[in-house]
Amino acid sequence: LARGLGVVYKCLGGEGAEYDGSKDLSAALDRMREGVDTTAGYIKEQGYDLRIALEPKPNEPRGDILLPTVGHALAFIAQLEHQDIVGLNPETGHEQMAGLNYTHGIAQALWAGKLFHIDLNGQKSIKYDQDLVFGHGDLTSAFFTVDLLENGFPNGGPVYEGPRHFDYKPSRTDGYDGVWESAAANMSMYLLLKERAQSFRADPEVQEALAASGVGELAEPTLAAGESTADLLADTASFEEFDADAAAQRSFGFIRLNQLALEHLLGAR
Repeated sequence: LARGLGVVYKCLGGEGAEYDGSKDLSAALDRMREGVDTTAGYIKEQGYDLRIALEPKPNEPRGDILLPTVGHALAFIAQLEHQDIVGLNPETGHEQMAGLNYTHGIAQALWAGKLFHIDLNGQKSIKYDQDLVFGHGDLTSAFFTVDLLENGFPNGGPVYEGPRHFDYKPSRTDGYDGVWESAAANMSMYLLLKERAQSFRADPEVQEALAASGVGELAEPTLAAGESTADLLADTASFEEFDADAAAQRSFGFIRLNQLALEHLLGAR
């Protein structure tokens, strides 16, 4: 219970099974919903300045977890009576253990208004929960995670305003000096990546590459203001006159854009 953060930490990571026939899955989800709603209702009744953050876990400690990923947890929250005070606390390693993109996961949670808290650490591929120092696993992913948390979405949108928290374990082979050094390493890695991400976004060549890649175009709605589906269907330029061959000639330059990101990450710019 972290009162200072206004967050109740509750992961539900132990709820699952090893055998498909061992649970009525509908009833299990009902009981989970009842438990969270009961807790959330009590928080409101008592007037506590608290929120509940669920931490999805794909492989800990049961064989099959009921809410293994950000997507599963978001769908679960949508069924709650008190969903307004229930959000997510995604962990880097747990998403990457499932072969998922952590930056994409927290982006969707942020987009949905449900990114209450984050657990940052390092993870090397689809293995057991490693809890390495942040950035000591997938460094490129760590860079884009910090870029999202510090710089926000390229075209605007929700901004993360919660704590930057590290859920890691010092190496078992280190002494007490290593414990403190590893704590400092997490903070140092985050600040270094923050500096590199800010440099990346401020680079005029990156801005030009973002424009060439059409990143800004994605923010344009399919339907213009006041336009209906019937208007879209009646627009011959959208289909009958659309030149697919000409459109296919465009190069989006994603590799160049990513190379610029990596050059900033490596301090080469």
